[in-house]
Amino acid sequence: MPQKNPYAISFGRIPNQYISRDVLIDDITEELNSDIVTEQAFKLTGIRGTGKTVTLTALEKELKNDDRWIIVNLRSNSEITNDLLANLYSDVPFLTKFVDASLNLSAFGIGLNLTNRSPVASIDSALKQILSEIKKRGKRVLIAIDEARKTDAMVDFIQEFQILIREEYPVYLIIAGLYEDIESIENTDGLTFFLRAAKYEMKPLNIKVIQEDYKETLKLSDEKASELAKMTKGYAFAYQVFGKYMWESHNKEISSIVLAKVDDALSEKVYDKIWSELTQKDKWFLGFIVRKDKMSASELLEMTKKKHNEWSVPRKHLVDKGIIDGSVRGTITLKLPRFKEYVENQSQEI
Repeated sequence: MPQKNPYAISFGRIPNQYISRDVLIDDITEELNSDIVTEQAFKLTGIRGTGKTVTLTALEKELKNDDRWIIVNLRSNSEITNDLLANLYSDVPFLTKFVDASLNLSAFGIGLNLTNRSPVASIDSALKQILSEIKKRGKRVLIAIDEARKTDAMVDFIQEFQILIREEYPVYLIIAGLYEDIESIENTDGLTFFLRAAKYEMKPLNIKVIQEDYKETLKLSDEKASELAKMTKGYAFAYQVFGKYMWESHNKEISSIVLAKVDDALSEKVYDKIWSELTQKDKWFLGFIVRKDKMSASELLEMTKKKHNEWSVPRKHLVDKGIIDGSVRGTITLKLPRFKEYVENQSQEI
C-alpha cells in the first residue's frame, strides 16, 4: 500500500507533517500554568496560512493534558457569553449538576426550570456564579476564539472579560485572527485592556528546519532540500504546498509542473483573496516592487516618480496584508513566496 501524503493544504486542522511553533507554545502554556499568572489574554495574528489555527489547536491539546483546564471554543459572530455558559453547562459534568441543583437558567434555554427558584436576572450574573464554582474546585477556563473579527458580541464579551479578570475569576482568553481583524478590535474605544494583551505574530518558519524536514520526508539531497525550503520563504502554507506536490511528483527535482500546482494552490487558497482586498494604488505599486527581490524605498519612489506621502498608505496596506516586510525601515522585501509570479500573472490578465 502506498504511503499517504504527509502534507496537507486544507486549513483548520493539524497536518500529519508540520513544524510546530514550540517556543511560542511553550511561552504561552508556561504563563497559563503559572501559580501567579500575569497575562490572562493572548492574541495570535498573521495572514491566512501562517499557522494560527494549527498553533491554537496545538495549545489546546497541550493544556488538555492537565485536568485543571476547561477549554471552550467559541465563534466571534455568536452570542459569545451565552454560548460560553451553554458550553460549560453541557460539557462539564460537575457544572451540569451544580446548575441543575441551584440555578434557574431557563431564561437562557439552559438547564432545568426550577420552579422553586427565580430565574437568574442576567447572563453575566449567571456566568459569575458558575465561575465561582469553578474557582472553588481549583479549575481554570480557557476560552479560544479562532478567526476572530470585530462584532458587537465580540466587543461586549471583551468588556465583560475585563470585568471578570478584575474580579479575579479564573478565566483566560486566546484569540486568533488576521492582522486587520485583530487591529480593528484593538482600536475599538473602551478596549484598552485588549490592546495591551500579549500579542504573538506568526513569524516565518525557520528555513533550516524546513530544509531538514524536506530532506528526511521527501528524501532530497541537501542541495535540493535547501533550494525547496528557500522557495517557501518560511510561509507555513507554502511549506505544506511545496511538500504536497513534491511528494506526489515522485521526483527529486523541482519540476515546472510542481511549480504550476504550487502557484495554483497559493492563488486559489490565499493570494486571490489578498489581491481582491488591495486598492488599485496598492496593486500599482506592487507592479514596481516585484521587479526586484529587494529594494530601498527611495529606489521605489524614483521608479514610480511618487512622493513619500503617496507611498505611506499603500505601504501600510501591503505590510498589514503580510505582502512586504516592514521590519527594516527604508527597505522593501516581498515576504510571500511566488507572489512575484502571481502579480505578473495578474498584470497579464488585465
